[in-house]
Amino acid sequence: MTLKEKTLNSFKELSDIYSLTALAMLLALRVILGIFANATMPMFGNLVKISFNFLPIAIAAAMFGPIGAALIGGLGDILAFFLNSAGGTYFPGFTLNGILTGLILGYFLYKNNVTVKSVTISYLINVIIVEVLLAGYWLYFIYGAGQGDSFFVFLWTRLISEAIKFVPTVLIILAVGKATGKIKIN
Repeated sequence: MTLKEKTLNSFKELSDIYSLTALAMLLALRVILGIFANATMPMFGNLVKISFNFLPIAIAAAMFGPIGAALIGGLGDILAFFLNSAGGTYFPGFTLNGILTGLILGYFLYKNNVTVKSVTISYLINVIIVEVLLAGYWLYFIYGAGQGDSFFVFLWTRLISEAIKFVPTVLIILAVGKATGKIKIN
């Protein structure tokens, strides 16, 4: 199936009330996980932040494709921030990251047999583009540019963090992707 066909089929998923209901539940789960399921691992000098907010995005990607997953990624980021901002400032770059994560996972996992190869490739692309390059740049832009810190400090920090989380995350996405392939919505 081509990217165009996956995109069109994913848009069609949004016209079904059962799919919309499932997406709404996944969005709620994404918001809850974005607020409550985060932890920093002090053993790695607070470089590694563990979060499970990727799970609803991966589930939406496998079940509803890139459009549904992008909606969960983008809207989930916005809602999680505004429901639990802790006095911080909203930054749209991280919303873009959520949308891109949904698109990348959606194009690889939707209407495909979820395999170790497809999950690994999709997550590796997501890690390089979204989690390392873009998130590193956003963090540099927010915290480092005016402080004299180098962009490469943020880049290496993100790379180390994602390398530590890579295998467990791929295994979780693989297990969830295989399980969601057996679910019939309507």
